[in-house]
Amino acid sequence: MIIDTSKQYTAVIETEKGNMVAELFAKDVPVTVNNFVFLAREGFYDGSTFHRVIPDFMAQGGDPTGTGMGTAGYHFDDEFTEHKHDAGVLSMANSGPNTNSAQFFITFTPQHGLDGKHTVFGRLIEGMDVLESLTPRDPSQNPQFEGDKILRITITEK
Repeated sequence: MIIDTSKQYTAVIETEKGNMVAELFAKDVPVTVNNFVFLAREGFYDGSTFHRVIPDFMAQGGDPTGTGMGTAGYHFDDEFTEHKHDAGVLSMANSGPNTNSAQFFITFTPQHGLDGKHTVFGRLIEGMDVLESLTPRDPSQNPQFEGDKILRITITEK
């Protein structure tokens, strides 16, 4: 573990459209936050895109291939808590139980149908307007169009 669960972690997601700031739930979902912090600090997300943006649902990123098929080369188990898929939460994208890797999404609106299926690991505390400004995109419909870039994700520990 590279995180200390007694500390608080914040992620600044810098995009072409502006910055979003999220508090991460390190104490509640330590494996998931540890993974996100590790990948962010390693620069894994730098230059990737929000490859799938569906208005009134979510914006998905964290795939270096931009196709929705990319991973970090490993998977880890789900961590379900009382955190719900309210508007502005960060949650892990997956392809079924215990298939978390690098991809994550941020919800535009409450999506409680995802509760118990995807691990919620943070929430936006700034930048909901930036989230809402992301260009809609579905790679299965228009793979030629690249999504808005994630310039970098910076982690702060307090």
